[in-house]
Amino acid sequence: MRHFISLEDYTADELNELLVLSSELKKDDKAGTIKRTLQGKTLALVFEKASLRTRVSFEIAMTDLGGVAIYLKPDDIGRLGEREPIKDMARVFGRYVHGIMARTFAHDTLLELAKYAGVPVINGLSDWSHPCQSMADMLTIKEHFGRLEGIRLAFIGDGNNVARSLAYASGKFGLKMTVASPEGFELDKGTIETANTLGAGKVVQLNEPSEAVKGVDVVYTDTWVSMGQESEAKKRIAAFKGFQVNAELLKLCPNAKIMHCLPAHRGQEITDEIMESANSIIFDEAENRLHFQRALLQKLLA
Repeated sequence: MRHFISLEDYTADELNELLVLSSELKKDDKAGTIKRTLQGKTLALVFEKASLRTRVSFEIAMTDLGGVAIYLKPDDIGRLGEREPIKDMARVFGRYVHGIMARTFAHDTLLELAKYAGVPVINGLSDWSHPCQSMADMLTIKEHFGRLEGIRLAFIGDGNNVARSLAYASGKFGLKMTVASPEGFELDKGTIETANTLGAGKVVQLNEPSEAVKGVDVVYTDTWVSMGQESEAKKRIAAFKGFQVNAELLKLCPNAKIMHCLPAHRGQEITDEIMESANSIIFDEAENRLHFQRALLQKLLA
């Protein structure tokens, strides 16, 4: 494993190894026995768009392992490729640091960084995928159910980067995933076809939330308006009416665990009541971003 860009690039064994390491390092963290395996290593945190969890979790993970993280905020760099060519920036980074975590708009930006940097590149989020989030989600589901294979997961909302990475994870780990989206906002057919060739998992696209959640183990949702889509907010909110994760919908799966990658818009895609319910494991998955990313950094940089 040289980079960490998108889950379809790795075998199920490689990904499972990362989950096992995440669990081990999480136990070490709770016991206060984390080893400083990245002493002398430096990670560049490159942000085209701002983030709370991505920045804090990567910075803490790097510090825990004895390394140093350097934060480059959107004001410092703007859109990559505008001030200077991405391939030039990548090769400079490659001579300064031991790894790059980039949170970008265009997925091609990450691919170009990985091509030219000469050091590991980690996808902290792109418009195409969010692999660190979906791996933290898999860690969380495994902790609560003791397994991943055969878990029934319903994703209610936009067929976006989070849905796509969950689809790939479902294919690799053997989950049964249904996606419910309004017409015109579905997960693309190419992603579904790819996910369904990756392993024992199965991904199906529907347009009716009530059909998607019947008898599932996990209900997952995400914002209807992602960063960069603000001009579409009114149109999207209207289109997603009826796709809210609320008490009425969850009568169809009363024991399901509730997940959300955050930030959440309470009262839009999910109600405050469900966010705060006993079935919510939303903050467990937020915490597990730290534990998974700590394992990823050790794997790539140690």
